[in-house]
Amino acid sequence: MHFKPLWLELLLTCLLLFSPPVWTARFSQEPADQSVVRGQRVLLSCVVFNYSGIVQWTKDGLALGIGEDLQAWPRYRVLRVQELGQYNLEILSADLSDDAQYECQAPDAALRSRRAKLTLLIPPDDPVIDGGPEVLLNAGESYNLSCVSRGAKPASVIEWLKDGLPTEGAVSVTVLPDRKRVTTRSYLPVHPVDTDTGRNFSCVTTNQAVPTGKSTTVTLNVHHPPTVTLSIEPRSVLEGDRVTFTCQAHANPPIMGYRWAKGGVVLQGARESVFTTKADHSFFTEPVSCLVFNAVGKTNVSILVDVHFGPILLVEPQPKTVDVDSDVTLNCKWAGNPPLTLTWFKKGSNMVLSNSNQLYLKSVSQADAGQYVCKAIVPRIGVGETEVTLTVNGKDTFHFTNELRCRDAPIRYCHWILATEKAFGSDIGFQMSVQGTLLERYTVEQSRPSPEGGGVLSTLTINNVMESDFQSTYNCTAWNAFGPGTMIITLEETGERQSLLLLHLKEVPVGIIAGGTVGSTILLFIFLLVLVLIFYRQRKGSESALHTSH
Repeated sequence: MHFKPLWLELLLTCLLLFSPPVWTARFSQEPADQSVVRGQRVLLSCVVFNYSGIVQWTKDGLALGIGEDLQAWPRYRVLRVQELGQYNLEILSADLSDDAQYECQAPDAALRSRRAKLTLLIPPDDPVIDGGPEVLLNAGESYNLSCVSRGAKPASVIEWLKDGLPTEGAVSVTVLPDRKRVTTRSYLPVHPVDTDTGRNFSCVTTNQAVPTGKSTTVTLNVHHPPTVTLSIEPRSVLEGDRVTFTCQAHANPPIMGYRWAKGGVVLQGARESVFTTKADHSFFTEPVSCLVFNAVGKTNVSILVDVHFGPILLVEPQPKTVDVDSDVTLNCKWAGNPPLTLTWFKKGSNMVLSNSNQLYLKSVSQADAGQYVCKAIVPRIGVGETEVTLTVNGKDTFHFTNELRCRDAPIRYCHWILATEKAFGSDIGFQMSVQGTLLERYTVEQSRPSPEGGGVLSTLTINNVMESDFQSTYNCTAWNAFGPGTMIITLEETGERQSLLLLHLKEVPVGIIAGGTVGSTILLFIFLLVLVLIFYRQRKGSESALHTSH
């Protein structure tokens, strides 16, 4: 068996321990992706192990140059520490043009690092709200607040605050980028009301370059017509008491004036916010209004006064004339406050016929004719009533009166008046005749219908009543649409010659009346003929006596 000498083994061991190793060049550190805010310093790392040759950087594939100072790129510099194999790329005050992909290369060793993406972050410009710092709006008109954020990279996010609190409903629109920067616009719908004046709306924009955000604020100035409250003191009054109206209003822009009206009629001279007057019953139905105006518009409010007053007749009942067996309605309307009680009754009777504004009578008879009373009572205030006449047309009805006027005791000096009245309708006629010839001593007069009863008055006057007047009969005939009616009247003397004459009234059938009239005419003719003969004989005798005396 062959053994190596000990010294030879020791020599080989020393050679293995102390001889330098052979290493291959490689990257011990390569550049990494970065995001940086514009204006900040950028440092991209590159360390090549076991390499002593040329190292260079490229930007989007374009070589930046060799050496530490890159003259074509004033803000770029290679920081080299050769003993460490370090070739870092420094970029001062990063700008949008630096946004690119970077690569570290060792050409002599054919080494290329991974590509590092440098993302430049640009904060947005200060946001702008259109119309700021004070936005003028009109109450009730919807409006979109608009906020624009320009120059951000990446695109900014916009939020809205209302008096410091987040508000929903905004819509954002990203505008096409200008190179690599982006503009964003956001719209916030608002529906302004009167109370929004002085309210603040803020627009806050954020992105990765400015995580704390930038904001701007506007204040709303909402123009609106006057808001008006109308009050009255006291609320309830008696008619004739004083009452005060107060018109409280606020407006933007300021109030320019007041105008008062009652029932739509302008009250001249009333131009202040307070109006005092005496209240009558018309204030209960005619509202008092206060109109307040400013440069934007006007507001009108009104109020009624609770005036307590007695009955006032609003609709006066009209007289009615109807035929018998017809239906009839009488109308009457009163006003009063507190609420009144209304009653209908026939004059002379206490029976209540109705408690409404209408009195309805069905199938009236002549007994229903007469005066009706419409009465209103306002509790603790007063009472009012009005009358209306109801005329019922039917068959003729007569009412006779007689009067005897004497200047001396002899009956021949007396005047006797006979009157009859037809008490319904105007469509009637009258005829009065005396048995025999109507002499000059007889006078017949007829009046127009009376306004109350609708009757007609016919009067027969006998002047210088004679003995023969007591033997005559008197015929009174009246007619209307329902037919005729006739009365035969006789005159009879009782007691002394100056005593009153009595009327005997009886109703005679028309046939008998006609026969009596003819007979009376014949008798009167015979009576007159006898008188003529007597007067003729007396005259003859007088002439004969006178002739004899001569």
